Amino acid sequence: MGELNLKVTIDQDSGFCFGVVYAIDMAEEILAEDGYLYCLGDIVHNDEEVTRLKKLGLRIIEHAELANLRDEKVLIRAHGEAPETYKIALANNITLIDASCPVVLKLQNRIKTSYDVNEKILIFGKHGHAEVIGLEGQTNGDALVFQDISELDNADLPGAFTLYTQTTKSMEKFYSIKEELLSRGYEVKANDTICRQVSNRDKDLPAFAIRFNKIVFVSGKKSSNGKVLYEVCRKHNPDTYFVSAANEIDPSMFAPGDTVGIAGATSTPMWLMQQVKAVLESY
Repeated sequence: MGELNLKVTIDQDSGFCFGVVYAIDMAEEILAEDGYLYCLGDIVHNDEEVTRLKKLGLRIIEHAELANLRDEKVLIRAHGEAPETYKIALANNITLIDASCPVVLKLQNRIKTSYDVNEKILIFGKHGHAEVIGLEGQTNGDALVFQDISELDNADLPGAFTLYTQTTKSMEKFYSIKEELLSRGYEVKANDTICRQVSNRDKDLPAFAIRFNKIVFVSGKKSSNGKVLYEVCRKHNPDTYFVSAANEIDPSMFAPGDTVGIAGATSTPMWLMQQVKAVLESY
């Protein structure tokens, strides 16, 4: 096969959001000092980046293991945690390195305030997602979480409620859910708590995607935001490929002289996009 001579450009707005940068900076600082650090859950929804940090001494633990830990430092990642986690840490003399994203903390606070005045709370978010578990925890688990409006078809909903959203959801989808619920006759107080860094990417990506013959979207498979942004790219450029690592691309995906744009999620490290670019340029 001859040379493909691909022209490859990385989207400069892609890559880590400030919440993730902050969490990873904190982790690296402590790893450099102490040689190891516990982290509650994957520090970021990107396996390649997690592997890199594990090599530096990051030890990923789950909630069940936290209860058995004493006198250690534990990092709370950008997704935030439920109040229960803080209680356990206090009881076990655990020093929490809290890297919860400020956007998430603000949302947790708003939900708790709603809950304290007995509002009925609905959360549009992914079941079992780290951020969503932290949000539910603000309501002692009373909030109703749904990731698709069809889940509400047979739900016994109160006449009036407050609607919140996970910070990385699509803004378009959130507002269409709000309109649909209003049209069903509910009294809905909607709190748009979508992170602007994420929603701005929703807005900027279409313009990036149409500039190229092909798009390679680099993201971890567990990233909610990755799924949303990949769909945005694909909608505007059907020749969009989803990859989690450089070894998932293949010369057969491309034609000689193709222009290729590389984009990623808020959890995709820049070094990974650069790796993908190097492989593409080697064709």
